[in-house]
Amino acid sequence: MYKLIAIDMDGTLLNDRHEVPEDVKSTLAEAKRQGIKIVLCSGRPIGGMRGYIKALNLDEEGDYAIAYNGALVQDSHTEGVVAELSLSHDDLVKLHDLSVELKSPMHFFDAKGVYSPNADISEYTVLEAYLCQIPLAYRQVSDIPANISIPKIMFIDNPDNLTRTIQALPENLKEQYTIVQSSPYFLEFVHPSASKGNAVKKLAEQLGIKQEEIMSFGDNGNDLSMIEYAGCGVAMGNAIPEVKAAADFQTRSNNESGVAYAIKKLVLNTL
Repeated sequence: MYKLIAIDMDGTLLNDRHEVPEDVKSTLAEAKRQGIKIVLCSGRPIGGMRGYIKALNLDEEGDYAIAYNGALVQDSHTEGVVAELSLSHDDLVKLHDLSVELKSPMHFFDAKGVYSPNADISEYTVLEAYLCQIPLAYRQVSDIPANISIPKIMFIDNPDNLTRTIQALPENLKEQYTIVQSSPYFLEFVHPSASKGNAVKKLAEQLGIKQEEIMSFGDNGNDLSMIEYAGCGVAMGNAIPEVKAAADFQTRSNNESGVAYAIKKLVLNTL
């Protein structure tokens, strides 16, 4: 029944130690053997996904990955771009000015790494670089080339401060960007047409896969669009209430191999 399974990484595929449980690995391998497309769909930069893609053998011919909350769809075998939606230098200037006004640290990405315009680099920027294993550098916005292509910009702060920042965002900003909170300390800005749901839709259409033949897994706000789009949206046991409310099925938590449990129960029929 299902031909494509889109899976968020942090808080979903990965346990709290940022590992893929063995039960999940073997279940994904069996689903792939049965001809089901397994697509990792993350807010992470593609560089922060490659180690997991390789470990799960999702870099073979016909494999795909979605990065930057849907701003990039990539062929995992050739690393060729299937679809891409980027922000511009003007977006960087605008959001940097807003971050200064709201006293909220920020960072941004290009294809090579993550950059902080703050000389006092936030601990959350350091965390992002560490988790994704990508280069981190300090760059003033005035030093950034005008032709830069930016897949994602993020405001980062402790949860209380970030909540205040979100509440202070200008209302018209929601028309200019897709804005999602991917964790208590990460607020993400991507192209207004970019989302995990739209990326899954675009890839599925290219592959000739129908909406009802898609299953998606997620736990946080940036997963909501693909939970709502998929024929079967699966919320992790540790998901936020909004994701659970939108889902068709609730599985176990990321620390209890929830991805494996749902696939065994709903797809492989081995439970």
